[in-house]
Amino acid sequence: MIGQGLLIPIAFRIGPLAITQTVVVTWLLMLALVIFSWLATRRLRVTPGPLQVAVEGAVTAMDEAVRSVLPEQASQVLPFIATLWIFITAANLAGLIPGLASPTADLSTTTALAVLVFLSVHWFGIRSGGLRAYLRHYLQPSIFLFPFQIISEITRSVALAVRLFGNMMSLDMAALLILLVAGFLVPVPILMLHVIEALVQAYIFGMLALIYIAGAIQSRETTKDI
Repeated sequence: MIGQGLLIPIAFRIGPLAITQTVVVTWLLMLALVIFSWLATRRLRVTPGPLQVAVEGAVTAMDEAVRSVLPEQASQVLPFIATLWIFITAANLAGLIPGLASPTADLSTTTALAVLVFLSVHWFGIRSGGLRAYLRHYLQPSIFLFPFQIISEITRSVALAVRLFGNMMSLDMAALLILLVAGFLVPVPILMLHVIEALVQAYIFGMLALIYIAGAIQSRETTKDI
């Protein structure tokens, strides 16, 4: 249940390649999400049942959140942002299962997610306005600001990875310390804190990714105006 922080145990080895517990849990989460998605969508009905209502409600909420930031490009960006929200939420909550640790309490996982967001920002920006127009916005309003634009891109990606990692690792450590001091007489408040924090951190990560992508897409309009 409690993450291992920077010391991630090795689950098994394939020759010289060490497979950590984080990788195994991530694979299991992806498999579980694929199976759940298939089960939830294989028999959609006009009169939905409780599961379909819950799924449709979650999808609608994510769609409205994306449209509030990017109303015209929501259909393009929604699959990526929704996938981030769903995976990070599941990864954060995995630490509640006895014997498992949250993959997002491992810096390698949050770094991979941040790199994915970094690449996606440029992908959506280039796809929206073309390579030349997208690169031109780095030179606005002055070519002398180009190095600072690059530094800003890198530092915000690093902050994205460290923020999620730090919050989830500290949450696991706080839960461990409270359980050691108070015993198992207060498990429910700790579990509720973990659930709330998992949802909040997933939402923040996804919204920051959405804002970065929106900035890259809207840079085309800014460049045209200039």
